[in-house]
Amino acid sequence: MCATFSFLLLPFKAFTIMSNTIIELKNISIYQGQNLILSDINLTVTPGEFVYLIGKTGSGKSSFIKTIYADLPLVEGEGTVVDFDLKNLKENQIPFLRRKIGIVFQDFQLLPDRSIHDNLLFVLKATGWKNKVDIESKINEVLDKTGMKTKAFKMPHQLSGGEQQRVAIARALLNNPDLIIADEPTGNLDPQTSLEIMDLLKDINTKGTSILMATHDYQLIQRFPSRTIKCENSSIFEVIQKRE
Repeated sequence: MCATFSFLLLPFKAFTIMSNTIIELKNISIYQGQNLILSDINLTVTPGEFVYLIGKTGSGKSSFIKTIYADLPLVEGEGTVVDFDLKNLKENQIPFLRRKIGIVFQDFQLLPDRSIHDNLLFVLKATGWKNKVDIESKINEVLDKTGMKTKAFKMPHQLSGGEQQRVAIARALLNNPDLIIADEPTGNLDPQTSLEIMDLLKDINTKGTSILMATHDYQLIQRFPSRTIKCENSSIFEVIQKRE
């Protein structure tokens, strides 16, 4: 007989802030222009954690994620992400922050006019890689990790959705990030392919990379249980799965 789950919501203030962190947010509020989106947020993510981010459309998930990778400035509260101070982050520091964060999008965002190999080459060159031997070694490494080594010279349109998402994950791994942000990575995939992508993300996580994954797929959360946070009513809460 299958277990069922209920959700218990607890405010983040109940949890202790730790010093050894990937993400540490204290009393932050998030704005889009003049509009307050989320307020009084306290959150700690430690190295090696896998954290789900859930919530209805319009609840603030995207704004939260954009704040983490400095697409939205932090103007209220204190926050550090992969050792960068979000409150005092200068414009020229943002690329260095993002090199320590890999981002995986729902719609893959591969460059359609170049091969998989050249998609990855573009990212490495844009982030300062120059040695050709090192570049080729890194491309082979991440494609091997994601099971895409034989597809390097395919064009994106020649790949299935699941294969494109594997390439997107390979791209996120290029600079050995401390944190991967996966924004609805299974949203455009069929159930079986979604499971395969989750297996891949979980494998990456077990090797030490922290993952923050936004999702609407509660079946995935039940199949791959992990720490879960929820955006709701302009706030964020811990979600505890309880067997009934």
